[in-house]
Formats: sequence, structure tokens, C-alpha cells
Amino acid sequence: MDSKKQDTAIWWIRRDLRLHDNQALTAALHNHETIIPVFILDDQLLRNSNPRRTDFLIENLKSLDKVLHERGSRLILNRGEPLACLQKIFHAHGITAIYAEADHTPYALARDERVANHLPLTLTAGVSILPPNQIHKKDGDPYTVFTPFARRWKERVMLADIFHAPRRLSTPGAELGSETFPDSSPSKLFPAGETVAQERLSHFLNNCIVSYHKERDLLAQDGTSMLSPYLHFGILSIRDVFQQAFLLQQAKQDADQRAGIDSWINELIWREFYMTILAKFPHVRHHPFRLDYEQIPWLEDERNFKAWKEGKTGFPLVDAGMRQLQKTGWMHNRARMVVASFLCKDLLINWQWGEKWFMQNLLDADVAANNGGWQWSAGTGTDAAPYFRIFNPVSQSKKFDAQGTYIYRWVDELANVPLKYIHTPWEMPPDIQNTSNCRIGQDYPQRIVDHARVRERALQTYKQAKSTNRN
Repeated sequence: MDSKKQDTAIWWIRRDLRLHDNQALTAALHNHETIIPVFILDDQLLRNSNPRRTDFLIENLKSLDKVLHERGSRLILNRGEPLACLQKIFHAHGITAIYAEADHTPYALARDERVANHLPLTLTAGVSILPPNQIHKKDGDPYTVFTPFARRWKERVMLADIFHAPRRLSTPGAELGSETFPDSSPSKLFPAGETVAQERLSHFLNNCIVSYHKERDLLAQDGTSMLSPYLHFGILSIRDVFQQAFLLQQAKQDADQRAGIDSWINELIWREFYMTILAKFPHVRHHPFRLDYEQIPWLEDERNFKAWKEGKTGFPLVDAGMRQLQKTGWMHNRARMVVASFLCKDLLINWQWGEKWFMQNLLDADVAANNGGWQWSAGTGTDAAPYFRIFNPVSQSKKFDAQGTYIYRWVDELANVPLKYIHTPWEMPPDIQNTSNCRIGQDYPQRIVDHARVRERALQTYKQAKSTNRN
């Protein structure tokens, strides 16, 4: 037996709930004989989570524990402040090292710095495909526009060896105590476990990705991968996901199919881009990226905000998206853009209200992606001339849900409304409202705003905010 591998290390699991292609686990196994898998239920993170996301986390921890048992190991679950939990295990059980995959949010960076100041912490890559500090301009400054970032990212990314899941792991001693798993409810939409995640990835790559560029925005179709919760918690290796897609693209001869795959790879790069923005510009967590929009006179209209949250705005596509979120903890990406634009531009309500609501309700809520998406929609983010981008909820509805299938699915009051009026129910004559059991203002809300009018209000408000800050 190798004398260099006689000691024990902690594999500190965070956003890497998997064995396959786990760079922290692989590094620990390379250098140490005994590996103790530890997950810490961090009270601060749990307070900022939501019940669906917490349930999904717990269900996947249970699944990981089962897989570890099959390999002769088990998951050690602690709850509390990470440094205190790690110190207790470290000093009581002769640990010599701690391995974890580096995360790049402001909270994660501060947490890991505290731990590294007291314990031997080794951080590996794994949460992102490329670390945020690798993609920058020639002068060292970070990119703040996506297209040149993506171009540089593609130049820098390289294929790497994918690490297989270990067949056997050492057994942590019985003296290592573990918390019992909290009660949790499984998600019907997103079943837990690495096996399920791999199956979903395989289905998407084999059946959907080549047409992704054509179907990704069609609200009634399953044209998206629906992998976001598995990627957020690292149940899938983002590196492996990218490489499978990239190699598939290289193998395709058909230019249209390659375009579909490239479109999806760009979505992975958007994820990398927003991680980089958050890491390099941490002020975006609580302020606009573009500080010249700091003083936009947002309307603090609680009534309209409540209507938006509950899916009762009178705009069917907006309401369908918000009700899908309520009922499932997930929302189609095109709907996310529409409801976000509606809140910020039509209702002129601060994007931070919407960002917070999404974090409180999305199962796949990710700090960097959620912040980046909301700032993109609000026009306060990383685009060059974003405030002119105002989605029309009616034209978006007609374009991406032409048959009203998505609306019919999520807005019960509109179930009997003829297709002619499904996108604009306020145009229904009274007799059709009666026969459809959908009286506007009674069974279904009247529009809370006139889009054409509030669009002009938004343009003038943003224009004035820019002019004021320029002076």
C-alpha cells in the first residue's frame, strides 16, 4: 500500500452532488487513502433558499447517500456554520486535508476564505467549465459584453479527461456522527439523483438538441433541456455536459443540426458569463451593473406587484408564466423573459423585486444567472443599448404560443375562450365572454395596464434617468 496515502481527507460537498467527473473527489482520492464525504446544511444558505429548492437539495442528498452506501461509504451530514462544522470533524478525527470544488459567488468566496485561513482547504474547478478569472481582455480587464466573451471563451476552452465515478470508497468510521435527513417532498417535474439527471441529458442530446435553435422559444413544446436544477446543484458535471454536446456537434455533418447544438452551447456560455460578471463586479448583487441606472424612479406599486406575482395581470402569457412558477417552481425561459420585461418596463417596478421573487420560488434559482437575467430584462445589465428592448406581451404570445396551448394549460379561467381571443381576451364581445364563462373583470382580470401607453412611459423614464446621470 502506498505510504503516501495513509491519511484521511474530507470531501466537502457543496454544488457537486455527484460521483461522476467530480474534480474535488478525484483529487482527494489521488492523494489520500480514506475519504469522508461531508455535506453541511448551511443555515445562511437555507434561509435564502425556498421550500422547493431545499426539498430538491435534500432529495438529492438522500440519493447521493444511497449511491455512497453502494460503494461502501456514506454521507456525513452536518448542520450549522461551515467553518465550525469542519473544525469539529477535522480536529476530532485526524483529518489532514479538505477538498472542495470552488464556487464564485460573493458568499462562497468569503466562506471559503474563512475556512482556508484555519484549515488546509484545496479548491478544484468544477462548478463552471472555465474559472471566471481565465476569460479576460488582452489588457486584463473582464469582458462586459457577451459576444466577445463567448468568442474568447471558445478560443480558451479545451477538452479534458472526464473522471469516472469510483467503484469503491473507504468507509467513514462509526464514530463519525451524522444528522438525520430533514423531511422533504420529491419533485414530480425534477426527480432526484445522478442517474435520472444523466438519463435526462442523454434524452436531450439524442432527441432535442439538434433542433434547439428552432424550438427553444416555443412555449408549448419540450424544446429546452430542463437540466438547470441538476446543473445548479452539480448533479451533472457542467464540464462533461459541455463536452458531450461539443463532441456531438463535431460529429454532425448537417449545418442546421450543428447550429442547434451551437445554440445550446451558447446557453452554457451565458451561464459562465454571468458567473464571471458576478465574480468581477460583485456590486451587481445589490445594484445595477450600469450604475447610471441607479436612480430610475421605480414605482413601488404593491397592488400591481401582487397581481404580477399571482398571475392576475390580465395578460394571458404573463399570467401563464407566473402560474407555472407558482405550481411547479419552474418557468419556461421565454416566459421568464416576458414576465421580467413586463414587471420592469410595463409596470415600472424595480427589477430587484422580481429577482427576489424568483429566488424565493424557482427550484433552479442561481444567484448569478438569476441576477444576470433580471438585469438583462430590466436594461440595467451588460448590454450596450438595452432600454429600447421592451417585449410586447401580446406579440410574444402570438409568436411563441400561436395556438394558446401554454396559456390554456396554466390559466384555467381561459379554458373555454376561443383561440381568436386567447391572446387578447379583453377584446371578446360580451356574448362570447358569457358563452366562454370568462367575463373580463369578473372571472378573469381586466388588463392592469395599456401596453402601448406604458411602453412610452418606460422609454421616457429610462431616457431621463440616463440623461440625469450623465449630467
